[in-house]
Amino acid sequence: MHAIAIPDHAIASALKRRGKLHLYDTLLGPATALVVIDLQNAFMLPGMPAEVPLAREIVPNVNRLAAGVRSTGGTIAWVKMTIQDETRSWSHWFDYFMTAERKAAMLKALSRGEPGHQLHAGLDVKPSDIVVEKTRYSAFIQGSSDLDKILRGRGIDTVVVAGTLTNVCSESTARDAMMLNYKTVLVSDANATLTDAEHNATLGSILQVFGDVMTTDEVLARLSTDAGRGAARTA
Repeated sequence: MHAIAIPDHAIASALKRRGKLHLYDTLLGPATALVVIDLQNAFMLPGMPAEVPLAREIVPNVNRLAAGVRSTGGTIAWVKMTIQDETRSWSHWFDYFMTAERKAAMLKALSRGEPGHQLHAGLDVKPSDIVVEKTRYSAFIQGSSDLDKILRGRGIDTVVVAGTLTNVCSESTARDAMMLNYKTVLVSDANATLTDAEHNATLGSILQVFGDVMTTDEVLARLSTDAGRGAARTA
């Protein structure tokens, strides 16, 4: 698990901007979606081309979050990075950001039907959950997925982001969620990347200007089915 240490300057900046550390005292369950980013075998299993070893350690917290959001009437969205020939309009990424060998490995690992494309077996995925494919780092940027349309159709106004990589797809998704007017929470101990430094830098950026940063326990403690309680506590 990452050694979580949000930079002091980020905490000070957040406090100066809004007068308190956390934006949200209550998370209304039926209006909340847990958005789990890219916890697929390609990122999770040893030897895979995009392996993030620490991502295996966050699975218990992700499952706890999923159970808590479900129990309060919320939505669980498992988001899968997908690369197919018809989704390769993002040619800049393919042509400049990876070697030919890595490109071939990523194409194979994240294509539909490949073992790497599948969600990790340790995740507690239920039939009532939704599974969404994305084709960009962010699940919310135009052309990437139908996630925004699906969540708005369910009355969701709050997005809790977990998954991998903290500083790439999770961060991109959280930033765009806030810009689309969702209340946004990035979960500090339910995201993972390759180094503590990268992880903590993202937590600091999100906390300052893009949303809230909470632990799994803090999210679960704030989940409520009572809209009146939420209004009272945030008034």
